[in-house]
Amino acid sequence: MKISEINKNISFQGALNNKFLLKSLKTIAEHPATFTAGTALVMSSIIRPAAISLTPKTDKENKKYAISDSISSGLTKFLIAEAFALPVENAVKNINKNPQEFLNKETIKNLKEEGKELLNSKNYNFASQLIKNAPNLISAIPKSVIGVALIPFVNSILFPQKPEKKGNDLTFKGIKNPMNEPVQKIFNSSSFQNFVKKHSAKDSNITRDITLLTDGLLALTSVISTKKSKKIEEKRKNPLIYNKLFTTAISMLFGFKADELIQKSTKSFIEKFKQANINNPELKKYIQGINILRPTLIFALIYYGFLPVISTFVADKADKIGYKLNKNN
Repeated sequence: MKISEINKNISFQGALNNKFLLKSLKTIAEHPATFTAGTALVMSSIIRPAAISLTPKTDKENKKYAISDSISSGLTKFLIAEAFALPVENAVKNINKNPQEFLNKETIKNLKEEGKELLNSKNYNFASQLIKNAPNLISAIPKSVIGVALIPFVNSILFPQKPEKKGNDLTFKGIKNPMNEPVQKIFNSSSFQNFVKKHSAKDSNITRDITLLTDGLLALTSVISTKKSKKIEEKRKNPLIYNKLFTTAISMLFGFKADELIQKSTKSFIEKFKQANINNPELKKYIQGINILRPTLIFALIYYGFLPVISTFVADKADKIGYKLNKNN
């Protein structure tokens, strides 16, 4: 091998086992729901409002409500996801430290691969990631309902030309109850173990699949809550609903396909990453971090960065067409 090729391999390997990169991937793997909600908060508070404000030929009031919706949903998602996610993530962390204390012998036997420690077993890691990602899905309905309820409040703060209405303030309280026992029961559930063993080969798609389910549930709940809301102006409801449905449907379709394509094209990168960290005992955790990072960024860029300009424009035009059709009838 030439000296230039050796230097290139050393340089490439050094980038793949960089301490900051490994620490970041480990943190993402340990806190998947937090990372997903945090990414959504940043994108919905900065990127999406900027994209909406740049949408041409769109009613200004519809833009304002779309921006308020974005910030309200992002903030609510983060706060409620954290209330659910942190106790769950800490419970899994406690189990990782001492599995024998929390898990039944039969559970450990079922999830452990022959010749491997429990924490390095594919089934156990799949089960852990499934439980740590679940808070985003479980909290989807309350997040959506509260997010819609906060739209008028956020709108009155961002665009205070109208008198501020009282009674829209909302206080969030953190969940103080320990989650060790509920998480422990899930791990020890035989039906959960059977599900894990059946689907653990698809561990690289956990975050993507839960994101798809969560987005669908969020959109459906948001549409129902918007329709029923007494504090959102009637003429602003349909543009909000069309915007939500269009953005969610397109981001789910494109996000799924984009994730599949990127996953295929990054197989060689994953192999090189494994080689660079082959002797690192936490390699599996780093791979988990990559599998969480990939779909989270893909869906965030599509949903919050690329689509808002198009969806805000389409929603505005669809509302005007619907209004004209109703008027003519």
